[in-house]
Amino acid sequence: MTRENEFSRLELNLKNCISNYRYFRSRLEPRTKLLVLVKANAYGHGAVEFAAMMQQAGADYLAVAYPVEGMELRLAGISLPIIVLTAGTDFYEEIISYRLEPGVPNLVSLKILCGILRSKGIKDYPIHIKLDTGMHRLGFTSDELPELMEYLKGAKEVKVKSIYSHLCVAEDPQEDRFTMGQLSLFEKNSSSLIASLGYKPMRHILNSAGIERFPDYQYDMVRLGIGIYGISALPGVKLAPVASLKCKILQIKTLTSPEETIGYGRYGHVAPTGTTIATIPVGYADGIDRHLGRGNASFSLNGHRVPTIGNICMDMCMLDITGVEASVGDTVTIFGEDPTASELADILGTIPYEIMTSIPRRIDRVVIR
Repeated sequence: MTRENEFSRLELNLKNCISNYRYFRSRLEPRTKLLVLVKANAYGHGAVEFAAMMQQAGADYLAVAYPVEGMELRLAGISLPIIVLTAGTDFYEEIISYRLEPGVPNLVSLKILCGILRSKGIKDYPIHIKLDTGMHRLGFTSDELPELMEYLKGAKEVKVKSIYSHLCVAEDPQEDRFTMGQLSLFEKNSSSLIASLGYKPMRHILNSAGIERFPDYQYDMVRLGIGIYGISALPGVKLAPVASLKCKILQIKTLTSPEETIGYGRYGHVAPTGTTIATIPVGYADGIDRHLGRGNASFSLNGHRVPTIGNICMDMCMLDITGVEASVGDTVTIFGEDPTASELADILGTIPYEIMTSIPRRIDRVVIR
């Protein structure tokens, strides 16, 4: 395959990934299943590559946000069970065809799915019931449970594989009272649903922060998201970053006149003693936020941190490498071990998720073993 950007790549460190996986696995009972989230192109890491790594690591389940993401994994040969968390109402034909398992958050969706399954003569198709325990995004509320339970009694087309909910502040100790309320409501409502079903599906509510902070509520399965990619909710726990965004220097030039400027808007200024700049082939179209320009961030080059200079362009940005020995073709690390995605997120006043998921598909994902 021809690479769209042969000068840049996102390296996925398999050893770091396995190390993070083992850390979270060690916090669970042996019987507890582990689901890994690979939605949003595996948080920007590359869904196919990362799903294959998780299949190799021993994950029990994968989860994606949308049906098309699950279809991509099936076409790439991924055989693990895959939950579609946001199945919607329009793609059940494809979900069934690709052996995906839909999350069901409301009765409208369930009835549409059952109608399609009935027309195909399919029974006991695996589904996952989403309960709303306080995030109020998707899921059945307590008031909606009686109608759901009554409908499921006659819905032979489906079989509830799991019941789940989502914690919204599990990482924040100041919100533990709210989180405990969510856990309590999940226990109550999921138990009522199980009693009505007459059989026992799996239950899962813990996310990455929940695994670290509330392991007593691991139930039958947990959902590992940001943690597998190297971000911990606990102070002092240093997980290994899986992804490193790297690129090669395209050009180096030294400017000697203070009257010269660098980049769009002329925001990069030459020092009185001269400035050496390196141009690298990543810009805001590659997830390098424009607010990282004008010296607000620095990247790693040959053991040194070098700041941005001038505005970030669409496909390129410039670095002030004055005093640093470097050549065209040398590697610059945008994020990874140094700097980390968390450092860039702090600069931007956001979260590491946004840094990672901003890396587009035109950047090659390469697994480093």
